[in-house]
Amino acid sequence: MKLEPALLQKQTLNLTMTQELQQAITILQYTAHELTAFLEMKEMDNPLIQLESPIVRSIDPRYDKVRKRKVTNPENDQKKWLEQIAEPTEGLADHLFSQLLMKALSDFQEKLVEQFIYNLDPNGYLMITIEEAAAICGTSIEEAEEILQLVQSLEPAGVAARSLQECLVLQVERRSDAPELAIKLLTEYFNEFAEKKWKVLSENLDVSLKEIQQAADFITTLDPRPGTHFDYERPQYVIPDLILEIIDGKLELQLFERHLPAIRYQADYYNEMASIADDKVKQYLNDKRQDFRWIMRSIEQRKQTLMKVGMAIIEEQQDFFLKGPRYLKPLTLKDVAEKIEVHESTVSRAIRGKYIQTPSGMHELKKFFSQALQVNAASDGEQASAGQAKTLIKGLIDKEDKSKPLSDQAIANMLKDKGLTLSRRTVAKYREQLRIPSSTKRKRYE
Repeated sequence: MKLEPALLQKQTLNLTMTQELQQAITILQYTAHELTAFLEMKEMDNPLIQLESPIVRSIDPRYDKVRKRKVTNPENDQKKWLEQIAEPTEGLADHLFSQLLMKALSDFQEKLVEQFIYNLDPNGYLMITIEEAAAICGTSIEEAEEILQLVQSLEPAGVAARSLQECLVLQVERRSDAPELAIKLLTEYFNEFAEKKWKVLSENLDVSLKEIQQAADFITTLDPRPGTHFDYERPQYVIPDLILEIIDGKLELQLFERHLPAIRYQADYYNEMASIADDKVKQYLNDKRQDFRWIMRSIEQRKQTLMKVGMAIIEEQQDFFLKGPRYLKPLTLKDVAEKIEVHESTVSRAIRGKYIQTPSGMHELKKFFSQALQVNAASDGEQASAGQAKTLIKGLIDKEDKSKPLSDQAIANMLKDKGLTLSRRTVAKYREQLRIPSSTKRKRYE
């Protein structure tokens, strides 16, 4: 067969990702903070866009109803809001240095103090060794050890410890109400105590299990992370995208937009610049006007998609909102996508980092999506979600006899009696996700 080059015309269909579609997809998955940052960046890039910062208002959906009845001063609202924002608290390093102001320290001692304090992690633990500090400051290990003891004598108790064991010991040594057994357990039998080998400890120390339990209860009152109370970073507040109210037994959903800046079109600027007889200026203005339109269209599409997804979730999870967490039903992205006639990826982007405020609190939208679990025939064909299973597991553990805690297999058997079939491994996995220790570590000796 002879092959020769030739010109052919072929017609095909394919999907091209336009700039407008890319922008719409990106804006859909933005959280409230990210969308605000994006709009602020666009304001700097596009002279036709002007943002008007919203008056800071309460997240409470009843705010507007109250506001209609009572006229308030926006300046006072702003002032009250600012009063609620905590000032940066004193950092751990500043707190420690302030306690040393009246101490007469030599130059090398001050250098050692700085080495120790500036090498504390956010939890208050020391991240540098005695040998390293001594070498950096050109002094002996004995002198470095002496200064470390000085730093460890400061408040909060347990600061500058080199391990969890040392942190707890430092705290027990300052407590006049500490049981004598507590210090012995921490200093001589820490590993056995941590692994809860209490029967072995009881025999070795010739004490009762009840005495070990009392010492353990005291140790749980200690702080394993003493430095975290001096975190000076301002907390990041979660802003909901949807607000759910229950009015006369009915669920009502609305978008929460008061946190977003209002977008204004700079028509005066456009008209003024459009009068300039320059093709490049006209092209620039047309590009920026098109950019403005794309942004507005994408934001409107984001609103519509969020509302559709929110409504679909509420329709499927009515019992959760009206009756409580144990009524959370299995729900997948595919279920919602088919309901609102979009692709699964659209639903996934829509719920990314989004929250809904409800009468029962703030919930992340992805919380309402979970796979169905196997149920017994006795449950009338109903399905259970992973969230329901975790709620049942937690309920069983909360009610158990702490002197004889339930094993994972016992929990699995009890769930089966309730119509939910889970393996022992699945129960263990859900228990660990709930941060509940195993039965051996939950046991109490009274």
